[in-house]
Amino acid sequence: MKALSFALSMGLASAAWAEGPVTVPFDGSFDDATFAVESAIVGEGLVIDYVSHVGEMMNRTGADVGSDAEIFAAADVFLFCSAVLSREMMEADPMNIMHCPYGIFVAEREGEVMIGYRPYPEGPMKKVEDLLAKIVAEAADQ
Repeated sequence: MKALSFALSMGLASAAWAEGPVTVPFDGSFDDATFAVESAIVGEGLVIDYVSHVGEMMNRTGADVGSDAEIFAAADVFLFCSAVLSREMMEADPMNIMHCPYGIFVAEREGEVMIGYRPYPEGPMKKVEDLLAKIVAEAADQ
């Protein structure tokens, strides 16, 4: 029974992730975009747990894995949570733990800067997606 529940939950999660990320162009530099995202997250009263410097890691390790392709000029992922929303989401379904922490990314690729996040499944997680959309919209407008 646990295996079936897990398989079903992963299937639903995979369907949501199959949609691809929600992205918004940013009219400015990568550094300005990261500052805008950080400010918008903190402005919501949230604490950034970690910033993953994905772009640096991809650029640093390319040669180690036999690639000279530049995927991103720069890319960071901001990871954070909302105690209020996380509790509400996990009380609705404890397996919503798989969505924590929430992430918003900033990436520069081919001279274009974008801000984005992954969509979440229908139901209680849409409140989290609404929060991410609000933060991204605020950051993009700065």
